[in-house]
Amino acid sequence: MWRSIALTTLFTVIATALSVLVFREYALGLFVVLPVCIGLVATLLANRFDEQRRAKSAAFLTLLVVAVVVVAIRIEGIMCVTMAVPIVVPLTALGVVLGNRIHSPKHALAPALLLAPLLGGVETQLPSHPALRSVETVVDIQAPPETVWRHVIEFPDLPQPREWYFQAGIAYPLRARIEGRGPGAIRYCEFSTGPFVEPITTWDEPRLLAFRVTSNPEPMRELSPYDIHPAHLHGWFDSRRGQFRLEPLPNGDTRLHGTTWYTQRLQPEPYWSMWTDAIIHRIHQRVLDHIRDVSEKDRQGRSSIDLGQSDPSSRDNDRSASSRPPVWQRGQ
Repeated sequence: MWRSIALTTLFTVIATALSVLVFREYALGLFVVLPVCIGLVATLLANRFDEQRRAKSAAFLTLLVVAVVVVAIRIEGIMCVTMAVPIVVPLTALGVVLGNRIHSPKHALAPALLLAPLLGGVETQLPSHPALRSVETVVDIQAPPETVWRHVIEFPDLPQPREWYFQAGIAYPLRARIEGRGPGAIRYCEFSTGPFVEPITTWDEPRLLAFRVTSNPEPMRELSPYDIHPAHLHGWFDSRRGQFRLEPLPNGDTRLHGTTWYTQRLQPEPYWSMWTDAIIHRIHQRVLDHIRDVSEKDRQGRSSIDLGQSDPSSRDNDRSASSRPPVWQRGQ
């Protein structure tokens, strides 16, 4: 069995390096065909070299060894390897099933070894037209739109995140600042990996703030013993535009809608889009919750000022002023 694992691991690492480092392609050849080939090759080798025919064990132990190796030799990080597990494992199992149905392993081995690398090379020549996707997140805020607007266009530092996925390397928002006012102003939403640069396209105060995105930072820092920057961190995820829509509620509160339009080129798109949609929603939630918190504190502070309850010293000064004689009596 160990001979099967070693040979299948060698094949898998070479095929992965070709796709990632040479072809710079993260598509069907890497995430669909290669896992099937792993199961197929491990099964064919196990059925040939292992008298006990422990093909399934050989295939899944190969996956574990490959995961360790690609992290150790700086091809990928732990986070991305983990995200690939839900699609890779069942496809490897499919490869095991197919391998057990082949009665002539000797003739099937060469096609199994060549299929994934060949497809990876072909995919580099195909045009890429990623779909434009959108994610919307909504939060209700106990403050009027005018108050919320001030904290939409720019907001102070957020607290450090506690969520495991942000601590594991997913980029998270830190603060937002703006230069200028109105259409043409530049908003900078600063993340842990750098700023999104967002020229304002619509400034409809206090209802709608819309913007383009002209610069994207890396979507994550790979969890790795090394400082690595795989190709999928550059141009594979692309935020295109976004907006904040403020909806006034009958009770004077605000419903804040945050929307991001983006593209991502990882294939198969339905699988990887589930991850990116979920991550963007978590980022939205972090920002909108922060805007809600500072807006509600702002509203409470202004209400206290209106009631004369914000500062005891100011109340004392007011009482002192009210106890003074009228201006026309002073100095007499």
